[in-house]
Amino acid sequence: MGNIVSFRDLIVWQKSHVFVLEIYRISSVFPKEETYALTSQLRRAVVSVPANIAEGFTKKTLPNKLNYISHSEGSLQEVNYYLILAKDLCYIDETTFENAYQLSEEISKLLGGYIKTIKNFHQKK
Repeated sequence: MGNIVSFRDLIVWQKSHVFVLEIYRISSVFPKEETYALTSQLRRAVVSVPANIAEGFTKKTLPNKLNYISHSEGSLQEVNYYLILAKDLCYIDETTFENAYQLSEEISKLLGGYIKTIKNFHQKK
């Protein structure tokens, strides 16, 4: 995996971290009554994406690594649903939704590429 020495070197982690910051910004304007509901759920799910990438980075076996990436993928889809819900509740506008959803799709593709890279690396060992 080249010059990758830390999870912070992974583009997928970097993009995921940017996504977390964006979701925090977006959700900061949600209604107060959503603080312990949608806002909390959305933030918990989005933080799980880079957190699982980071945790999986140190795992030694392929199944262990892939398990953490799978959790990231699941959390990303959960975020996608919450974004749809926020849009449908008129908490975010269409442009905000589309921009966030595009970033999510980019991260999803990067996760797929990361999985292929991990599998290839472990096959060569």
